[in-house]
Amino acid sequence: MKLKKISIFIFITSFFLFAGCYDTPPVKPAPDFKPNLEKPPKGATVLFDGTDFSKWIHEDGSDVKWHKKGNAMQVAVGTGSIITRENYQNFKLHVEFMIPQQPPLLEGQSRGNRGNSGIYIQKRYEVQILDSFGVEELKDYDCGSVYMTRKPDKNVSRMPGKWQSFDITFYGAVFRDGKKIKNARITVYQNNKRIHNNFSIPDKTGAGEPEGPEPGPIKLQDHQNDVMFRNIWIVPLD
Repeated sequence: MKLKKISIFIFITSFFLFAGCYDTPPVKPAPDFKPNLEKPPKGATVLFDGTDFSKWIHEDGSDVKWHKKGNAMQVAVGTGSIITRENYQNFKLHVEFMIPQQPPLLEGQSRGNRGNSGIYIQKRYEVQILDSFGVEELKDYDCGSVYMTRKPDKNVSRMPGKWQSFDITFYGAVFRDGKKIKNARITVYQNNKRIHNNFSIPDKTGAGEPEGPEPGPIKLQDHQNDVMFRNIWIVPLD
């Protein structure tokens, strides 16, 4: 009996020592990029500071049904996207957003709807919002991408549950006699890191509306995720 116990002990010890040779190496944590939390500069129009939804409506013209939580707004899933009451052509836009925490992906699950939302410029061009934290091979649908058109230069996404920022400088497409003569252009900083530099957008993106010479609103997308937004302001540019 004593010999049997010793044999079992040696077997268990050997198993764990052998298994230890194949331990997965620790994953290096992604850098925690700091968002831009600056206050609106002189000349800015505050689109949302937590006070009310007076600058926004739903796309059908109805009052906003999203939730107001402290100084932030949260998508009320299923109520639809919201747009600014005013239209814009050339501008600098600041938006802070937070993707909700979600359970880990199971094998075979798609990450394409994890924290999915977006900022549509003129309802034509989307800057994507998605849980892209720690993703090594970025796609043109990852967070910060010009949706399905250009992936970000680098991954600077923070983990879900932390506030992030976009600072977007945009110049609308130029038309003459009904014909486009100059593409819209966009520069994007995510969490204080540049991810697009004066990119020429060849056409509307994804489900965006057709291009045209007229200005358009800013749209925050309801894509079935309770994403939060705060501290939104815009400065018109010449």
